[in-house]
Amino acid sequence: MHFIPEALDSYVVNHSEKEPELLQQLNRETYQKILQPRMLSGHYQGRVLSMISKLINPKNILEIGTYTGYSAICLAEGIQKEGELHTIDINEELEDFQRKYFDLSPYGKNIYQHIGDATSIIPSLDMKFDLVFIDADKPNYPTYFELVINKMNSGGVILSDNVLWNGKVIEKVDDDDLSTKALLSYNKLLTEDKRIESVLLPIRDGLTISRVL
Repeated sequence: MHFIPEALDSYVVNHSEKEPELLQQLNRETYQKILQPRMLSGHYQGRVLSMISKLINPKNILEIGTYTGYSAICLAEGIQKEGELHTIDINEELEDFQRKYFDLSPYGKNIYQHIGDATSIIPSLDMKFDLVFIDADKPNYPTYFELVINKMNSGGVILSDNVLWNGKVIEKVDDDDLSTKALLSYNKLLTEDKRIESVLLPIRDGLTISRVL
């Protein structure tokens, strides 16, 4: 969904950092071989994630929702040399696809894959994080937030994707639309929780940046 005119959106993309060649390949192969390729972060949002990570220079990163690994590689671009990126996805069928591209990148040794239910895996990770990216099943966003907030270093950043949900957050919500209901609750949580300060950016499908106080 374009929140600004498409021509202006193209201008924005064309005047941002170029998409690295490896990520161009990952992008193409995802669209050729994988279901629901629109789930990919893509060129522009990927460069935004990369820039945020480089500004933070995190030691430890957590990603909830790996898909084909595009966003993990973008986030890893800012990681410290001996840092760790832990990425969680419930779909084991994509594990080898992800690993192929992780190992082709300079960050293969920094990236650790976890397959399974994130609500069970997150509590098992015995570390503090400087950067978290939440981009998985929407009904569990509030749960993911509560699981990670106490694992954040002070000044750490939580990124939340798809928070505008194709504009549905300002439309009448169907009774059975659990994802939109969850995002409405989640967005309210991010504005009211005193442990963080947040700003919602109208980038692609909406990206909220929350800084832990």
